[in-house]
Amino acid sequence: MTRTPATPPKASRQRRTLRLPALEIQQGPNRRVYTFAIDGKHVADIATVSRIRRDEATELHGYQRPESQAHVAAIRRYLDTDPSPLLPNAIVVAFDERVRFYADESTDERPAFVRSGTIIIPVVIDGEEADKPGFIVDGQQRSAAIRDSKLDEFPICVTAFITDTHADQRSQFILVNSTKALPKGLIHELLPGAAGALPAPLMARQLPATLVERLNFSTTSPLRRMIQTPTNPNGLIKDNSILRMLENSLSNGALYPYRGDGRGPNFGCMISILDNFWGAVAEVFPDAWNKSPRRSRLMHGVGIMGMGALMDEISHARGSAYEIVSAAEFAVDLKVIADDCHWTEGSWPFADGPRAWNGVENTSRDIARLQDYLISCYEVRVGRRRGGTR
Repeated sequence: MTRTPATPPKASRQRRTLRLPALEIQQGPNRRVYTFAIDGKHVADIATVSRIRRDEATELHGYQRPESQAHVAAIRRYLDTDPSPLLPNAIVVAFDERVRFYADESTDERPAFVRSGTIIIPVVIDGEEADKPGFIVDGQQRSAAIRDSKLDEFPICVTAFITDTHADQRSQFILVNSTKALPKGLIHELLPGAAGALPAPLMARQLPATLVERLNFSTTSPLRRMIQTPTNPNGLIKDNSILRMLENSLSNGALYPYRGDGRGPNFGCMISILDNFWGAVAEVFPDAWNKSPRRSRLMHGVGIMGMGALMDEISHARGSAYEIVSAAEFAVDLKVIADDCHWTEGSWPFADGPRAWNGVENTSRDIARLQDYLISCYEVRVGRRRGGTR
């Protein structure tokens, strides 16, 4: 029987240094990228894939989605069957500061922004993934296909930058992939930990994405582990439904006064409002809470958007712009419309005709219809209970 050699202790692992001809290109005053060629079979020696995941404390690590076996297989078939395969796109790698570049002494005429030289990359033979100095930011499928191909070697181009911050790596990953078919959920989950300049649409979503992360993973949140994300795939509620609800409230609702134009957002106040409201929702509608959207329209996108509008309406009616409504106050007002809600059975008596409880869908028309209905019921019931005044 053949035995697999045991992994040697770290102290006995052999180390070597890879020296490759490279170009250093200066982009702006503080950015430098490096381009060099390497046998694609050896990319795994210098760079690993940082898979997106959360640890036991729900801290986010990594940024890469799982490897697409179908995509890898398609590239591998091309490499193994085409007599002259070509992969011109560079693999993008983020190196830590163990990697160095040494410029050549040259008097040749060249552009001021480029220098030739040697890039020095440390390699730990039979090392663990954490020992590698690089992370693949773009090109993991191509790298895997070359690794698994029948070719003895396949030189490729690598474009690299050096940084020790995961936030910088995530930002570059988002920028590289935001125009490709990258799952939006993955981008949304990465946004809270990204740094630096991002496209305006992504910057606009960074604040609500940060709130989603807090709602989904805080131990005190009534929505803990209920929002579906790449690192929480079993969540009941689509992350985009929560994001849209938050964006509406941030634009002109209960959360708007705390967005902190120019001063930074007041997360504490925003989270208090959200925890208070959704905690009250869980209390008032226990039979509809924490069920799949097929069994409860409260957990469906249309229900999330409808209740989000009601949160804004109650907050407006209950006090001043900077007065946070308590969970008990939210619960009092939700209870007066509880009988008007049909999350799991019956029908919604809309003005334009009744709809089965599960007949409302996550469309703009149905969202508006349910929002108008809930706010109208609230105004009527609370108006009557408070002597006709709000």
